Amino acid sequence: MTEQESTTLLSDPQQLLKLASYRMPFGKYANRLLVDLPEPYVVWFAKQGFPKGELGTMLRIVYEIKLNGLEYLFEPLRKER
Repeated sequence: MTEQESTTLLSDPQQLLKLASYRMPFGKYANRLLVDLPEPYVVWFAKQGFPKGELGTMLRIVYEIKLNGLEYLFEPLRKER
């Protein structure tokens, strides 16, 4: 994913809302919100390779968010739940 693609995805409010409620479908962190996954776990995916499809795309975005310290973007969305 290029920086431009990440910026476009992060600037799309619908994409952010979707990401804010997207849950990990498997593994140790099954059913945990992707934005709440521990950073080392997301970094591990970045090194090993992200899954294909929508989950991989969402994990790439989470990786970029955590890498750039942008977790605060989701705080207002947490308060709405």
